[in-house]
Amino acid sequence: MVLAREEFMKLLCDAIRGLAASSILAGLATFGVVGLAQASDNKIALIPGGPHPYFAPWEQAAADAKKDFGIAAVDFKVPQEWKLNLQTELVESLAAQGYTAFGIFPGDAVGINSTMTELKDSSIPSAALAGCAQDPTDAAFCLGTDVYNSAYLGTKELIKAMGGKGAIVHLAGLLVDPNTTLRVKAVETAVGETNGEVTLLQTVADTDAQEAADQKINALLAAQKDEIGGMIATGYIPSVVASKSLRTLGDKRIKFIGIDDDPIVLEAIKDGFVAGTMAQNPYGQGYIGAYVLDLLAGGGCTIKEDATWIETPQTKRFIDSGTLVINADNLTTYKDDLKKVTTDIQSSFKDKYLTCK
Repeated sequence: MVLAREEFMKLLCDAIRGLAASSILAGLATFGVVGLAQASDNKIALIPGGPHPYFAPWEQAAADAKKDFGIAAVDFKVPQEWKLNLQTELVESLAAQGYTAFGIFPGDAVGINSTMTELKDSSIPSAALAGCAQDPTDAAFCLGTDVYNSAYLGTKELIKAMGGKGAIVHLAGLLVDPNTTLRVKAVETAVGETNGEVTLLQTVADTDAQEAADQKINALLAAQKDEIGGMIATGYIPSVVASKSLRTLGDKRIKFIGIDDDPIVLEAIKDGFVAGTMAQNPYGQGYIGAYVLDLLAGGGCTIKEDATWIETPQTKRFIDSGTLVINADNLTTYKDDLKKVTTDIQSSFKDKYLTCK
């Protein structure tokens, strides 16, 4: 239906008068008046190092960021395997297709830097999400779990659950993961602070893959369960596998602290087979990452070099996306706590870390 100009303007004015101030833009859109609301034409990709359940919340985070911030596209793209060359090929392909910003979990903390430099040279911003690229890097910033602090706090929680004595085993993640070394050091530090009351019996690495976790954890428990007073897993998959294994044993003597909030782990906490798990914030990493990358890709904002960044062994521009202990006391409320952390970081990010025109 085509309206005469006079009739259109009359309807438009009537509509505006009838709308609350907060609804005016929506009313204008109803009449096809475009260009009054700011919308981004950026295309942003969130890319993990490879297939892994930790990153599943990035898909919803991408969809929510697209909707909430009016971004043209925010897409979750996963390399077929956990190989740096497959990740970099995916990034290069998407850049050629017109994507304007990238949130990347580094498949290799050093190896990813050449790709990030190529992106910067093409005026395409990138950020490291969930894991950091090693300085010097052209990643705009790193937003992730303070993995050292998380593993340290988790180990302290485990020691507390054990009564301050006994031998523990650390079920560590993939050695190619830049976070694994930091977590190993954190566990060793926490154990070292007990003055010999707690000992580190063994560190079992490369358990953050299903087949390896099943084999290594079950073999460990079969051979040494009587020597083990506690276990801490700093990877998603070993947390799930160990939770199931301890339930199968039916022995609540071995105390266990995992990481992430898989339903199997949460159910094991509820039933007393697991003492707790360290929550991370993958949803917040993807959601906040997309929001900030949109601001950077639009050209109106740049990184504030003198902001109050956290300095880590990997980078001088780190932001902690939040962590907390989930145990029987907060099983039903921890998601609200993480949501508040995400909202707080996102709402203050521009003022704290960016300079915008």
